[in-house]
Amino acid sequence: MTTVARRRMGVEERKQQLIGVALELFSDRSPDDVSIDEIAAAAGISRPLVYHYFPGKQSLYEAALRRAADDLADLFAEPREGPLGARLLRVMGRFFDFVEQHGPGFSALMRGGPAAGSSTATAMVSEVRQAAYEQIVAHLGVGRPPARLELVVRSWVSLAETTALIWLDGRRIPRDELELQLVHDFAALAAVGAAYDEEMAAILLRIVADEPADGAFGDLVGRLTRLGVQP
Repeated sequence: MTTVARRRMGVEERKQQLIGVALELFSDRSPDDVSIDEIAAAAGISRPLVYHYFPGKQSLYEAALRRAADDLADLFAEPREGPLGARLLRVMGRFFDFVEQHGPGFSALMRGGPAAGSSTATAMVSEVRQAAYEQIVAHLGVGRPPARLELVVRSWVSLAETTALIWLDGRRIPRDELELQLVHDFAALAAVGAAYDEEMAAILLRIVADEPADGAFGDLVGRLTRLGVQP
């Protein structure tokens, strides 16, 4: 009988393998419910070998979180071409893909479970939020955003996060409806900001000028009109 020798992994390759395994397990359950023994078994190595690469579960969790945070931040990157509504809708599609794939881990992180409570984890979450904010501002083509625009974008990033967490708890609203609703929420927040600030109004008018009637923002206008509301 022929036996196949197991290939020996280098240090960095083994670390990346363990991070990948941990991410898969954290996607199914909260990180607090996953043991080092389970991670070792899934990776096909011994428990002591896991500790050879990572001092403990917290350090492995933070390494997995680092990869997930980088992936999550990258979701907001989008070619700056075409109507803003369509761009935001694509971003929301990728965002909910991530949320759906990493549900329990995403929930534990954002809700501040014990494993997610370290200062390192908190800093990574802040980095993701900041990256999302900067990407959206860049989509708007604004070099130095006025105070009301910053308020609109940061509020919207927080709303998307909260909406995803609520959706995970039962998924009672169709995902595609929520993605579109969040794009509409951005338009609504921007419209309210524009009502109070001339600079915001100029930004909103520039955005709307590039929106097709059958686009995401046009869809909101149609829905409001059917309700008898004049946008």
